[in-house]
Amino acid sequence: MFKSEEIKVLFANFENASAEFEGVECWSARELQKLLGYTLWQNFEKVLAKSKNACEHVGEAVNNHFIDVNKMVEIGSGAHKQIKDILLTRYACYLVAQNGDSQKSQIAFAQSYFAVQTRRAEIIEQRILETERVEARAKLRETEKQLSGVLYERGVDDKGFAIIRSNGDKALFRLDTVQLKRKMGVPQNRPIADFLPTVSIKAKDFAAAMTAENVQIKDLHGVLAIEKEHIDNNLGVRKIMIERGLAPENLPPAEDVQKVERRLKTEEKKVLQK
Repeated sequence: MFKSEEIKVLFANFENASAEFEGVECWSARELQKLLGYTLWQNFEKVLAKSKNACEHVGEAVNNHFIDVNKMVEIGSGAHKQIKDILLTRYACYLVAQNGDSQKSQIAFAQSYFAVQTRRAEIIEQRILETERVEARAKLRETEKQLSGVLYERGVDDKGFAIIRSNGDKALFRLDTVQLKRKMGVPQNRPIADFLPTVSIKAKDFAAAMTAENVQIKDLHGVLAIEKEHIDNNLGVRKIMIERGLAPENLPPAEDVQKVERRLKTEEKKVLQK
């Protein structure tokens, strides 16, 4: 997770790298390469190629967003050499960030920086946090789907899975599903996870992933054995959180993750319309 200080530094770096070309805000691909953590131009060219394809795919004129230019660089002893460069519009930079290596922290920042039209670092920081929460919720959904598949093969039906998951939540939060929903103001027809803060979503995901793994390693079958395993894993995760000063049941609820996801997608559509 980004720290505010890191975001401010990255924000300043990206702001300082921008320039105006014929009245349009642009970034040099050579400069962006460094800002995004790419050492070799050859590797970054592959990202640029994917980004151009993405631009063409949505019906945008590539030449309007990726402008070929040349620049002079010093190669030592006062000598200079001409190299090719590309001026990138904000939209082009957004596509580059979307097609870059998502493991790079600079890429994660750039995805929000070029998607948000405001110039405020605080808004970008908030968007990064919201994106992380949406991704964590999607990861939990996938983990629980995998766990359900593993349990089905071991004699646990949908009703049994619901019981196991509910008792796991009770071990983690010290409240049953009804009590927790009431405390957090969660609608009865919605999953609790849609209103949990990011750290709690990741806690549930970690416990579910351990259960899926241990059920297979220990060759567990049936609701009772697997239920105990899932409860133990949630208790283990809770212990870690309590030791770090985080009582899961006392963390404030977060905004409906579905609303957050829709808002992020709306922002992305606005970028596509630029």
